[in-house]
Amino acid sequence: MTHRHPAQVGMSIEEIETPALIVDLDTVERNLKTLADALDGTGVVHRAHAKMHKCPALAKLQIAQGAVGVCCQKVSEAEAMVEGGIDNVLVTNEIVDPRKIERLADLATRASVAVCVDNPLNVPVLNEAAHKFGIMLPVLVEINVGANRAGVEPGRAALELAQAVDSMDGLRFAGLQAYHGSAQHKRKPEERKAAIDGAVAATRQTRDLLMQHGLACDMITGGGTGTYRHEAASDLYTEIQAGSYVFMDADYAKNIGDNGKPFAEFEHALFIYATVMSTSIPGQALIDVGHKAQSSDSGPPVVYDMPGAEFVKASDEHGVLKLSESAPNLIIGDKIKLIPGHIDPTCNLHEYYVVLRGDIVEALWPITAKGPGL
Repeated sequence: MTHRHPAQVGMSIEEIETPALIVDLDTVERNLKTLADALDGTGVVHRAHAKMHKCPALAKLQIAQGAVGVCCQKVSEAEAMVEGGIDNVLVTNEIVDPRKIERLADLATRASVAVCVDNPLNVPVLNEAAHKFGIMLPVLVEINVGANRAGVEPGRAALELAQAVDSMDGLRFAGLQAYHGSAQHKRKPEERKAAIDGAVAATRQTRDLLMQHGLACDMITGGGTGTYRHEAASDLYTEIQAGSYVFMDADYAKNIGDNGKPFAEFEHALFIYATVMSTSIPGQALIDVGHKAQSSDSGPPVVYDMPGAEFVKASDEHGVLKLSESAPNLIIGDKIKLIPGHIDPTCNLHEYYVVLRGDIVEALWPITAKGPGL
């Protein structure tokens, strides 16, 4: 298969081949600073969630801005991060396949790598792999703080699982994973606060119970772009795991901020760049961004800075824009920007970020952690 780059350094934005993911580097840098400033003085650190961007080059920028390391959801993502020069990785997921556990343990011989558990059956398998590779593997107990996706129940069940981890001579109980994923996209600020208040209460109860039984809980990690300020103010969490804040997507923009206006703490910095292919149907334009270039699980992309144009339908390779009378008069060859509905799976469909400073290509960042498998 011929491997082609969508652009070259020094090109103007108009020369970029589409569809492509383009990154506004000035905006990325502002978003990085906004988060760092928000955490300054809280005593809480940032562990950037790399499952969103899957790119070691961007992870390095986040670490340069103060992040202690990254989170990943898959062993393959963690491998890509370590191979790309990131030396502190938390896999915020359960890894249960013995072969993948061995890959994780092997990776932990080259970098600081930790993993989560929510089932006692997982513990001896992790311990066996730690012995095989001669490591002491840090393990966090994931607790269910309201998302009902994974995690042992807070309290006694979490204590028993932590004790099982602590009893193994190849594992080190490292703390609690307490991430409330579904709270990130609750639209009203009071809904997000109520969800995290519940998560904090359950996590605090569990932390206190662990301490009563002699288990230090040095690391309590969770929180995302939509709620990180609540976790940071809890006097409980030691780190937050924001990821989408770097780029932002159309779904996050639907959240309402504390001021009653659309969530605007962070700016849109990532766009799908598209070309108009056909205008033969009155009132619409056909573009070269379909299902294979963007994910629609959180709704369609939003046409950026083009009132009267709406992305209404996608097929494999095509997207249809509905154009009102107020929309610009698009012609074939015109290029437009789309804000992805959901960044994470959209980024997973592309090979590179085309990084722009102004309207000039400054860099190409490979998306090396993409792929479907754990």
